[in-house]
Amino acid sequence: MKLLRFIAMVLIDLVIVVSSLCFAMLLTKENFSVFVFQHWYYVIGACAICLVINTIFGMYSRVFRFLSLGDALRIILSCLIAGGYVAILAIVLEEITLSSAIVFTLINMALLGASRFVYRVKNYIVASNEHLRKRKNSIRAIIVGGGNAASSIIKEMKTSDKLNYEPVCIMDDDLLKKGKMIYDVKVFGKIEDIKQAVKIYSPDEIIIAIPSLPKKEMQRIILICQETKCKVKIIPGQYQFVTGQVSVANIKEVSIEDLLGREEVKTNLEEILGYIKDKVVMVTGGGGSIGSELCRQIGRNSPKQLIIFDIYENNAYEIEQELRRDCKDLNLIVLIGSVRDEKKIEKVFKEYSPQIVFHAAAHKHVPLMEKSPNEAVKNNVCGTYNVADCAGRNGVEKFILISTDKAVNPTNIMGATKRICEMIIQTINKKYQTEYVAVRFGNVLGSNGSVIPLFTKQIANGGPITVTHKDIVRYFMTIPEAVSLVLQAGAYAKGGEIFVLDMGKPVRIYDLAVNMIKLSGLEPGIDIDIVITGLRPGEKLYEERLMDEEEIKRTANEKISIGRPLEFDEKKLFSNIMELKKQAYLETEKMKELVKELVPTYKIDYQ
Repeated sequence: MKLLRFIAMVLIDLVIVVSSLCFAMLLTKENFSVFVFQHWYYVIGACAICLVINTIFGMYSRVFRFLSLGDALRIILSCLIAGGYVAILAIVLEEITLSSAIVFTLINMALLGASRFVYRVKNYIVASNEHLRKRKNSIRAIIVGGGNAASSIIKEMKTSDKLNYEPVCIMDDDLLKKGKMIYDVKVFGKIEDIKQAVKIYSPDEIIIAIPSLPKKEMQRIILICQETKCKVKIIPGQYQFVTGQVSVANIKEVSIEDLLGREEVKTNLEEILGYIKDKVVMVTGGGGSIGSELCRQIGRNSPKQLIIFDIYENNAYEIEQELRRDCKDLNLIVLIGSVRDEKKIEKVFKEYSPQIVFHAAAHKHVPLMEKSPNEAVKNNVCGTYNVADCAGRNGVEKFILISTDKAVNPTNIMGATKRICEMIIQTINKKYQTEYVAVRFGNVLGSNGSVIPLFTKQIANGGPITVTHKDIVRYFMTIPEAVSLVLQAGAYAKGGEIFVLDMGKPVRIYDLAVNMIKLSGLEPGIDIDIVITGLRPGEKLYEERLMDEEEIKRTANEKISIGRPLEFDEKKLFSNIMELKKQAYLETEKMKELVKELVPTYKIDYQ
């Protein structure tokens, strides 16, 4: 089959060369018949040159359906070489003119190009007809951006018979492009004119097709698009564009991360690699939101061994399967157990000898812990003490506690127990050679139990969205960003520090709810209601990063600061912790009052 195709293409090219010579000489009134019969070998020479050049340029191995600009340039170059040969004949023989050579070149170029691109033209006509047929039921889309990424998206929408998109216009801030056409789609105007374009074209979606856009500019455009009732989508980032992965299939929903307008947090990967590489690393709570991301990033930094320790087997199983798929060379151990179980913890440390421990195991849901304060103490306080003390006795190099900004002047039992965990870390650091540190940060986007997944589910169910207070604000960071900073903080650890992560500007939760509704192409108060439910027990309007007595000190990474270590009475602290443990297992009714004795800044909410 391939041989027949090759022979057919060669024959077509021979006919094209001879026909081009014939037409050229007829148009220039040359005596073609005399030339052919007297100098027939020159005609054969012209044919031979064309065939050789075409073969060298690989023009017989091309798939016509996918011919590109490069193929067009090869055709032009081949025809110019053949034309040069005819021009030389004109000079040497003086029986044909240079004008014949020029006309031959142009005709040859046109016919050779037509023979190659006729399949593309046929496909385009078929696709256009199919596109017109489907137009009535297609998704009408405004494309934001008039660059390479946008043109790739529009071309795919226009030519693919598998897509149901109709690009109706383009918005671009480049005034020189206004009124111009990109694949028959008009550049309507500047991005600020989107509202006007929506009124004229009535689109279903707006697709932001500018992969190199800075986060702040992306936020600005999204906010403009939100004022319409259209669904807003974006194409992937610059990396996907450079690697040629931009297509309609890669278009994604606008996420709340895009809307926050925060530039990606950068970390020093060399510093992280420096203390993780070739070390035995243990992550408690390794199946949770933060713990599993810690495992992902640690797994990519060449540890000698990674130990995942978690009480919840389903989460542990999921992250195990993911890591075994994505990090095939990773020496991975997954263990099921509780940080409350001292004997189990001791056995794990003795058997595997971890050198670095990330302690992410904790109860973190504020309302649930308000109802079960004894469980908060058992898991957060006693669990942290068990793992931290065992780490010191077994010669662990670094111990990094995952803490929370709710530990600062806490108004709930969860925050108060995490503050005690910080106190344990700062105190036990003096007892052992291990470098103990805590990393304190706020809410992470998309973590289990966080507000983003809750709002997403509520919108999917048709509402309403529930917000506890109209003025409540929170700091937000993506899980990968928070974890990368945790790993970076571990590199800075000297012992006893509380590292505080810069979470950017606080976000009003009510505004977050409004934006998420608009991102879904719906109208707040019309399609989805927002209901104010009142503050929950232990909840405060805003979170703090530092206590009054803590002083801030910068590190090499501007996103990581250090709170000054505070002094605690070691004997009294650990004595009180043992009493807390005893009372927790006795199921005391006065756990909050006992915790307040240890954390004077804790303001008990008696709701």
